[in-house]
Amino acid sequence: MTMESNSISMPMSDPNAWATAMNNLGMPPMGITGQPIMPDFDPSLGMMAGITPINPLMPALGMVPAPLSHDVPVVKEIIHCKSCTLFPPNPNLPPPATRERPPGCKTVFVGGLPENANEQLIMEVFGQCGDITAIRKSKKNFCHIRFAEEFTVDKALFLSGYRIRLGSSTDKKDTGRLHVDFAQARDDLYEWECRQRMMAREERHRRKMEEDRLRPPSPPPIVHFSEHECSQLGDKIKDDSKFAEAVRVLLTWLERGEVNRRNANNFYSMIQSSNSHIRRLMTEKSQHEKEMEEAKDKFKTALSGILAQFEQIVSVFQAASKQKAWDHFSKAQRKNLDVWRKQAEEIRNMHNEQLMGIRREEEMEMSDDDMEESADSKDSEDSGVLQAEALKEENDSLRCQLDAYRNEVELLKQEQGKNQPIRSEEDRMHTQQLSFLQQALQGMQKQLLKMREELKQRECELEKSLEDKQQLKHQVHTLKEGLQTLQKSQLERSKQDDRGGEEAANQPNESAPLSCSQEREGPTERRSPSPVHSEREALLVGIISTFLHVHPFGASIEYICSYLQRLDTKINPTEVEALLSRLPCTFRQELTGVGASLEKRWNFCGFQGIKST
Repeated sequence: MTMESNSISMPMSDPNAWATAMNNLGMPPMGITGQPIMPDFDPSLGMMAGITPINPLMPALGMVPAPLSHDVPVVKEIIHCKSCTLFPPNPNLPPPATRERPPGCKTVFVGGLPENANEQLIMEVFGQCGDITAIRKSKKNFCHIRFAEEFTVDKALFLSGYRIRLGSSTDKKDTGRLHVDFAQARDDLYEWECRQRMMAREERHRRKMEEDRLRPPSPPPIVHFSEHECSQLGDKIKDDSKFAEAVRVLLTWLERGEVNRRNANNFYSMIQSSNSHIRRLMTEKSQHEKEMEEAKDKFKTALSGILAQFEQIVSVFQAASKQKAWDHFSKAQRKNLDVWRKQAEEIRNMHNEQLMGIRREEEMEMSDDDMEESADSKDSEDSGVLQAEALKEENDSLRCQLDAYRNEVELLKQEQGKNQPIRSEEDRMHTQQLSFLQQALQGMQKQLLKMREELKQRECELEKSLEDKQQLKHQVHTLKEGLQTLQKSQLERSKQDDRGGEEAANQPNESAPLSCSQEREGPTERRSPSPVHSEREALLVGIISTFLHVHPFGASIEYICSYLQRLDTKINPTEVEALLSRLPCTFRQELTGVGASLEKRWNFCGFQGIKST
């Protein structure tokens, strides 16, 4: 690879170091002027002859430097490849921004590639970061690179911000600024989830193995009853070492109900032999109690000796704290002596209380024994002497404790006198802050309760308004239907009136040939009164006819009136029944049922009545 001398101005005081660095990258060592530095470089091997191969991915030897701590600034240098050169970004600029790293990320986004870049160039630049499994290059100046390992992504991110140049060309199509960032790929996420599931399975298996290991062993199974096992069990029960196991088997057999008339004697003998172990257990208990009493006596004597030595140490400190010897000590020495004296007194008091507790327990036991054997006891004087001695010892120990408590109280009073004004001011500030916070919380709670009440009231009002709206819609719908029926009836009336006027106009011309009987019948037909007297009754007839048309089996007068009273509460059943009876061709009354279930029903017969009329 050749480069112009004016393209890079870089001092090279040590050409051997430069050649070693380029050789580690697998490139022929070239000088700034383009002349080869090492004549014995073997390009087929990618390294100098006679030198062992070096892994470019090893820390501090590969193209990407070893990861440094965040406190130490990373110094990026020029990177030379076979067909391109990478120039580092300005160190004063902030580091390039990257997105959040997806879990199990092995894919990177590379932008800012030169227009003339190809997959071979990308493989040459990023192949030294690690093994590449796939490259997806776009027609635009970016691509996606998927590595085989996750740690190689960090090495690829190191190249973000570098300026790339193909060869020694200065054309825009041969230059670009690399931007490397994490990319989110489905394959990476799937592999990461598979690894997580595998780790979870391994963890579950490990926990199960650990639980199985720590689980206590299950007890051995109980043998079934037989004569042979019964005889062996009788021998085991008599043996002291095997008694616990044998009793467990006997208990299981008894609970299972293995006892019958044949083997009752065997079970009785086993129970009798188990009862014989009571004496042995009582003797063992008495032996252990004796051992425990001896150990208590040893402990009490040792503790009393230790306590006597503590008393001597405390007396030494008290003698040293007198003025004759105290004035000759320095301040640091006096301070240490005070600390040591307090520690010795505390330990002495603690051991004293422990010893007094042991003595109290003994006295309680002795008092219990005395209460039980008060009638037959002859050593009452000895017990009184012992109690008097115990009381004296208690009195002495209480005096020592009282002195120690007095000294501690005086020290605490001195310390509290120094820190009292500071604490009082702090307490006042805390109380004021607490009162303010309580008042604010109370006000907020009241506001919250008021807002809840208002919200409930508004919800109730909204529900009422919705119900009113539905009722109004229903009324409007019924009124529209009534108006439509009324309009139809008015149109029919107007048509009938027009027909009657035409017939009246034609009657004078045809009066001559008519007979006298026909003249008498004419005026009677004109004067016949209408069964419907008002527009309201006509509206009722229309509504009732539609209602009964929907009910082909008829309906009672109460059912009809209940439907009509939804529209108008002033409607009377007698009025409705009278109206229906005035229109026999339109409505017909029928009786249904037998006996007590007899019921009057009205039916709509307008379609049959129009033929008869």
